[in-house]
Amino acid sequence: MIPVLPNAPEILDLAEFLLLGGGLPPKARLDALHIASAAYHEIDVLLTWNCTHIANPAKLPVMRGLCAARGYTLPELVTPFELMETFE
Repeated sequence: MIPVLPNAPEILDLAEFLLLGGGLPPKARLDALHIASAAYHEIDVLLTWNCTHIANPAKLPVMRGLCAARGYTLPELVTPFELMETFE
């Protein structure tokens, strides 16, 4: 069984910070919540097919810096293909 991670006010704050700080565009609010929840819960890897906003290499340094500014570590944001390369 995969546990459901609880919500917390800090997740909403971090998601908003990611949007306002330029880590993600305003239309990517749900993506910001996914990233913020993973960072808040100290998840090591966030696996996604979303390369537009989440696993976007151009945005990773910005999102990493924004998370660090709030005391969080950005999880590794990877596609299934990247994860498969690790295990081959």
